[in-house]
Amino acid sequence: MKIGVTLPQFSGDVDRVLAAARRAEEAGLDGVFVFDHLWAIGAPERPALTPFPLLGALATETQTIALGTLVARVSLLPDAVLVHHFATLQRMIGSRLIAGLGTGDSLSEPENVAYGVGSPQVHERRVALADCCDRLRALGITTWVGGASPRTLVVARAHADAVNLWDVAPAEVRAVTGVPVTWGGMAGADAETIASRLAELRAAGAAWAVCAAPRGPEAVIKATAILAGGGETVPGGAEADG
Repeated sequence: MKIGVTLPQFSGDVDRVLAAARRAEEAGLDGVFVFDHLWAIGAPERPALTPFPLLGALATETQTIALGTLVARVSLLPDAVLVHHFATLQRMIGSRLIAGLGTGDSLSEPENVAYGVGSPQVHERRVALADCCDRLRALGITTWVGGASPRTLVVARAHADAVNLWDVAPAEVRAVTGVPVTWGGMAGADAETIASRLAELRAAGAAWAVCAAPRGPEAVIKATAILAGGGETVPGGAEADG
């Protein structure tokens, strides 16, 4: 199972985000991921760094680690523009790029409304999701579909390389068939708890586990060392601050 982290983009601090990505790569994590939100969920007063320029910057700051969205929403941009953004990123990032795509939900809808984007009906968004996935895969871009609903799983099986399930129990990962499963979410507040959840996800057959890390990657880095049997020592030779 590969292990990744999200980056602290709701700090509004670009240098902090870039440093977190470099640290994750140095420590041997497999990927870093950014959200596609106009503000932090439920906190419109907080800053949010938009994903596509951020991934472009990360392309020059890293060399080997996978870079991706978790997830880009089809309703925020015209489909052709969304695909073009990823196609441009592919020129910078190559095979390291992972295009996580989703339809959005009731929690993200206020962002669309506030910015005057509009929010098409969910069945229209699923059609757009499938179309964008097809276009991206035709370009050779690895594509994940985010969502656990039965209809979204149908899209993932037919049009994507994997499905991403957010914050579900390991048993739900195990229950999905017909498509590789990647997991994202809060794995815990401390390294020991994160390591335990990662072990459960690995046993459940997850292809990836992407841990939400709003304070930075150190606890996840320490957890990977615990998972590998390395105790307190963090990959890269540093000690984690948890």
